[in-house]
Amino acid sequence: MTPLDGIIEPIYFLITSISFILLSVIQYKKFGKTRETKYLAGLSAFFLCSYIAIVLKG
Repeated sequence: MTPLDGIIEPIYFLITSISFILLSVIQYKKFGKTRETKYLAGLSAFFLCSYIAIVLKG
């Protein structure tokens, strides 16, 4: 169990980013370039940038 002390581990951002990348690839293969595919790709980029920012700051 993770303690609730207000610290977010950077690995959570990396795992989330990778899962959004996988979801966007699956979505793209199934339906092509839709609004949802762009949204998932944007979310993966956001979480990847967040991960990089946390790692560089800490």
